[in-house]
Amino acid sequence: MLHVDIPRLSEIKKLIHVRADACVSIYLPTTPKTARIGASRIAFGNVVKRTLEQLDAIGVDKRGRVPFEEELAAIADDDDFWALQANTLAVLLTASNARIYRLATSVPETLEVSDRFLVKPLLRAIAFPQTAFVLALSENAVQLVEIFPDIPPVKVRVPGLPKDAASAVGRASVNNLTQNTRIANAEGQTVLLRQYARKVDTAIHGVLAGHELPLILAATQPLAGIYRNLNSYPHLLPEGIAGSPDRLTKGELASAARPVLDDYYRAEVQAAVQQFNEARNDRRATPDIDEVARGATRGAVELLLVDIDNVLRGAVSRTGAVELSSRPAPGDYDVIDEITGRAIDTGARFLAVRQEDLPDPSPLAAILRYPI
Repeated sequence: MLHVDIPRLSEIKKLIHVRADACVSIYLPTTPKTARIGASRIAFGNVVKRTLEQLDAIGVDKRGRVPFEEELAAIADDDDFWALQANTLAVLLTASNARIYRLATSVPETLEVSDRFLVKPLLRAIAFPQTAFVLALSENAVQLVEIFPDIPPVKVRVPGLPKDAASAVGRASVNNLTQNTRIANAEGQTVLLRQYARKVDTAIHGVLAGHELPLILAATQPLAGIYRNLNSYPHLLPEGIAGSPDRLTKGELASAARPVLDDYYRAEVQAAVQQFNEARNDRRATPDIDEVARGATRGAVELLLVDIDNVLRGAVSRTGAVELSSRPAPGDYDVIDEITGRAIDTGARFLAVRQEDLPDPSPLAAILRYPI
């Protein structure tokens, strides 16, 4: 079984601000299959050794290493913890605090020890275009399913979710128009379906509040249109899954959702690139890393397109000056990660893109709030 702890953007913003003499960021590929977790535990033990070596390299003395050794040993020895994994284990440590996430996305093994955390892999977890919720809604049934890029979808438990339309409105059927009541007509049926849709929206609102993942609706008319008019979740995609979802399995819903996600994300990236090209004429867009860093530091970045897989080692000053390392040394960090963090912290939107989707060879492209 998959066990995930997907960080919210508010959590990532807090991690962006963390500064300490030593911040350890570990990202380790794992598996939800308990019988195969042994290899991941061995790999974790190897990463622990490298972590302690890097702590030595940046000048942490034996006394200062103790909290890290104790926390890492506690993780390594916890059989119950290792039995509940996803595709990536993220461990972020300072001498006084620990944050652990189990991610559905696959991240290459990474270790960084510096004065701040590496958060870019966490951004992948919330920005990956193949992660979303699907609401399968019909008069006969309703369920909320979460889909992931490379693991099976899971049904989300939603307290208070109606079983079906009839039970939601306290009638034997919403299609029986012969009952002698004030809603015994076609218009009355619409009233009943609106009541049903509103109860569904209220129930899933309690689960989705605070999330920013896309929501895809699988429903037929007229219920699809009724629900869209009542929906309170801001990330419901305009396109949905056509046809009745009644006979679709979770896997079939996931398969039907992926083209919807692909089209949505492709259109979003294309619109951002077009916006970038238009803003470039007004000097409100730049692919230059130094200019993007200064803009992010000043809060001037409105939208950032970033190749999350690209890594440039070095440092970024308080004013936004970038100094790349010709030979990476202990204490260096990924400047793309730092620039992205500064942009997000000042309210910028971001899109995780592939290098070929960027308007220039640079790993970053920023649309600015004003010329710099």
